[in-house]
Amino acid sequence: MMENAWIIPLFPLLSFLFLLLFGKKLKEASAYIGILFTLTSLVYSLLVLFDRFSLPTYKAEAVWLKIGDVQLTAGFEVNQLNALMLVIVSLVSFLVHTYSKGYMHGDERFPVFYAYLGLFTFAMLGLVLSPNLLQTYFFWELVGVGSFLLIGFYFFKEDAKKAAKKAFIMTRIGDVGLLIGMILLFWQVGSFEYDEIFRAVGEGAVSSEMITLTAILIFIGAVGKSGQFPLHTWLPDAMEGPTPVSALIHAATMVAAGVYLVAALFPLFTASETALMTVAVIGAFTAIFAASIGLVQKDIKRVLAYSTVSQLGYMMLALGSAGYVAGVFHLMTHAFFKALLFLAAGSVIHAVHTQDIEKMGGLWKKLRVTGPLFLIGTLAISGVPLFSGFFSKEEILLATWAHGNTVLFWLAVVAAFFTAFYMFRLFFMVFSGEARGDQKHVHESPSVMTLPMVVLGILAVVAGYVNTPWFGTFLGDWLVEGNDSLGHGHIEGPLWIMIVATGVSLLGIFLAWLIYGKRSLSRDWLGAPTLYNILYNKYYVDEFYQLTVVNATKVFSLFLRYIEIFLVEGIVKGIVGTVQTLGRTGSKLQNGQVQMYGTVAFVGLAILVVIYAFTGGYLK
Repeated sequence: MMENAWIIPLFPLLSFLFLLLFGKKLKEASAYIGILFTLTSLVYSLLVLFDRFSLPTYKAEAVWLKIGDVQLTAGFEVNQLNALMLVIVSLVSFLVHTYSKGYMHGDERFPVFYAYLGLFTFAMLGLVLSPNLLQTYFFWELVGVGSFLLIGFYFFKEDAKKAAKKAFIMTRIGDVGLLIGMILLFWQVGSFEYDEIFRAVGEGAVSSEMITLTAILIFIGAVGKSGQFPLHTWLPDAMEGPTPVSALIHAATMVAAGVYLVAALFPLFTASETALMTVAVIGAFTAIFAASIGLVQKDIKRVLAYSTVSQLGYMMLALGSAGYVAGVFHLMTHAFFKALLFLAAGSVIHAVHTQDIEKMGGLWKKLRVTGPLFLIGTLAISGVPLFSGFFSKEEILLATWAHGNTVLFWLAVVAAFFTAFYMFRLFFMVFSGEARGDQKHVHESPSVMTLPMVVLGILAVVAGYVNTPWFGTFLGDWLVEGNDSLGHGHIEGPLWIMIVATGVSLLGIFLAWLIYGKRSLSRDWLGAPTLYNILYNKYYVDEFYQLTVVNATKVFSLFLRYIEIFLVEGIVKGIVGTVQTLGRTGSKLQNGQVQMYGTVAFVGLAILVVIYAFTGGYLK
């Protein structure tokens, strides 16, 4: 099946094209087209994954463009990493397509929504199959276009338009770094092929300084897509899109693209200790920075958005600590429990018609399916033992400790405590206690919405067991098979790390229960209102950008505009006016009168005679 893997992205592309042409006629039947095509992609992805378990890496390419001695190729490659990613992306996309049939019911632009989902899924699947940086970059940008369309789906809302523009612009900032890094690598290696880049780096054909520079530039691209500090502010604002979009973008696809890119180029990063440390420091800071903001947010989707930023920071911390398996493992488990949490949040919003958790409460009795599933996702992301997040988070902490990043390790531990606290704060405020809003018409979501959540709920529990020292490190051993540069399948560490990780998670849950469940402690636990305002306003990062970058850009744009109007256009108009004046003056002589022509001829002759007389007939 691996040799036919190239057709996997084509199914969602066909869905996009078909719905673009016939969506208006199909109306809500468009959902069946989208679901059918993504299901086909999922089935093919599973077959490819099973093939990869027993067969070596498969790669097929053809010459796309030849310029002198330089050949640019296009094709596809199936290795352990992208075989796993194909299944994750196609599975979450299929479940989101199914869920959206119920969530988007009655929307006027229902077929357009499914067309956009198809385009986005095609771009993401094409990205993970790409065998070289140039092809990756094409699909990387197409993912950006798809996310722009989905985030701005409710274009009639001003906030949605702003969020879509913000996401597009901020990710483009990161993409400039990726593009420069690609060009520098091509200059040094003479190829965009991953294999050629790794070979050149391994043989010492690229200087250590250039390796560090290109790795950091490529990481800047990943920072933009994966919402790492300081390019993280677009991601929470992207909540203006429909909730299924949030699940798709913030779980397994767009935000995971940055982590995937660093993992795909892992041999390049491991060749530079500086580049690895940069990735680790940015990841650890992002993890605790975003987690602290999530402590006080009141919008259910924004809490989950900041938890996504924090978890992506965890993945980057793992990769920066040379924990290739830990980063990819958490990427997989996070895809399932975060998609579950977003879809469950969508079910809550669908029931109560608000995103403000202050207006919820007491929903456990009303939402008999959504409540337990949300609890499963919350337990998983909090790192409670026996849930998937526990195993992958512990792997990250072990990798960080083993790499000697002691300070970053303790930052990750604190972030784990914050995560458990704010997620159970969210759970208790939504599902426990008495209702704080009108819940007369609250009812459980239809089965078309709850069934995808049930599938993700099962995966949120069992997905972690594929890589644990207790039951076998199957995933890790398979991921690094045949490639020593990727490290070990599992990193051993002291037992106290597991105890500490479990302890801080349970402590965060217990504290959240005391404050928001039992209500025996005051909710004003932060004390100083100044600190609360700083966290609630996201450290005023957006305001800082508005005051500095945005205003500076506006001022510089106005300066260039005045330069154009008064200088450039002034010079151009001056030249045009001079030429026009000379033309008009010359045209007056061409009046058709023979007398005028004769006069000019005699005057000219007279001038020549005078010149001849003064020069004595000799011109020097």
